[in-house]
Amino acid sequence: MDRVARYGKFVAQAGRGQELSELLLSAAGELENEPGCELYLVNRQTDAPDTIWVTELWRSKADLEAALRQVAGSQEASAALQLVHSAESIELDLLGGAGLTSMGAAPS
Repeated sequence: MDRVARYGKFVAQAGRGQELSELLLSAAGELENEPGCELYLVNRQTDAPDTIWVTELWRSKADLEAALRQVAGSQEASAALQLVHSAESIELDLLGGAGLTSMGAAPS
């Protein structure tokens, strides 16, 4: 199985970045028990507090899609979407780097 790495960029409505980051951090907490989620980091852009970046690493595309199906239509997802002004996601080819061996294995 090939891992899936992604960056998500969410720009919250003006002044709502803190609220959005709290909802995404809550989602990160729920993903801690999701075996397919190897990494889900929530970051705030230093010079733009309403811009939130999410760094994700999934064991496989199937694991990512299963997690997305679980949250689709949930109250938490709806609340987060109401705060978002714009969003984009970039899928990456994971090549390697520091810390991957501590996650269990090098990329396939």
